[in-house]
Amino acid sequence: MNKKDYYEVLGVSKNADDKEIKSAFRRLAKKYHPDVSKEPDAAEKFKEAQEAYAVLSDPEKRSQYDKYGHAAFDQMNGGAGFDFSEFDFSDIFSDIFGSSFGGGFSSFSGFGGRNSNRAQSGSDRLMRVDLTFEEAVFGCKKELNLDVYEECEECHGKGGKGEKTCPTCRGNGTITREQSTILGSFMTRTTCPDCKGKGKTYESNCSKCRGTGKIKENKNIEVKIPAGVDTGNRLRLAGKGDAGYNGGPNGDLYLEFNVRDHSLYERDGNDIYLELPITITEAVLGCKKEVPTLYGNVKLSIPEGSNTGDKHRLKGKGVEDLHSGSKGNMYIVINVVIPNKLDKKQKKLFEELSETNLKTSEFDKIDNFIKKNS
Repeated sequence: MNKKDYYEVLGVSKNADDKEIKSAFRRLAKKYHPDVSKEPDAAEKFKEAQEAYAVLSDPEKRSQYDKYGHAAFDQMNGGAGFDFSEFDFSDIFSDIFGSSFGGGFSSFSGFGGRNSNRAQSGSDRLMRVDLTFEEAVFGCKKELNLDVYEECEECHGKGGKGEKTCPTCRGNGTITREQSTILGSFMTRTTCPDCKGKGKTYESNCSKCRGTGKIKENKNIEVKIPAGVDTGNRLRLAGKGDAGYNGGPNGDLYLEFNVRDHSLYERDGNDIYLELPITITEAVLGCKKEVPTLYGNVKLSIPEGSNTGDKHRLKGKGVEDLHSGSKGNMYIVINVVIPNKLDKKQKKLFEELSETNLKTSEFDKIDNFIKKNS
């Protein structure tokens, strides 16, 4: 069976540089790796890509291949072709799969594992905060109570006393083994089981944190909530999350807001809506009404002949934008309230009014339509 050209396998030209070769192998490894691919021939294609990369990424082997093709390695290995069992893919696979799949792979691929001895950021925290309508609009200060994991003062976050280099991994935090499979031999790298990736062990565990290096603490913090936040908005407090690992920075605390409804106002983004009830008389004759806004009461002129649903805009009386600082508008929505009970005097006035002709052109539309179709 004739082998495919290595350049063809990776899908690159013979003039491809190291960066192009690595990029091509990265793409194929993600596509055909047996741990993630469900294609029936994925294992064979993955093996082909490995072999091609092992040759073309090595300047000396690539030069031999360019001169003699596959025959260069047939001669070296008694006609068996290129033997890549000694080629350590751990770095390239850690680079490829670590960022895409969180570094965790099955024992078949074995390219997971990490050195936990390096500095790492602590975990982020999310806390939900209830606010009144006014607190959200104008901003406020809140004292929050939360549980966070802090570095243990007793062991300074190490988790134990009597530190020494792990004899199993020799301080690397990972161990590399050769694993034989039906596809050939693979170099596998996994987290050291003895030191859990730290590269260090201790003569005794810390009694205060029980070897974790962290202790849970309940604390109060004062937070300034900016004006203009709304339900669903988040505020990031850098460094207020859990303690980091091995001297790494603390994680962040995120506050997610839930704003309670107001008895009068309805908010839409940075705009505020207020429904203003007026009587039939006020709607017909017009009037002036005192209207409550976020910034104090104002006098609003209601023109005669107003109807339910009419809107009046009060510019700049809305909510301050969280980012730009500009303010939205306030809209007064008219609601003409029809009384459901009348005294004798009121009823008589309406009866007298009904005898007068107050019809407008809007009524004529219906009357004309009825006459036309009768």
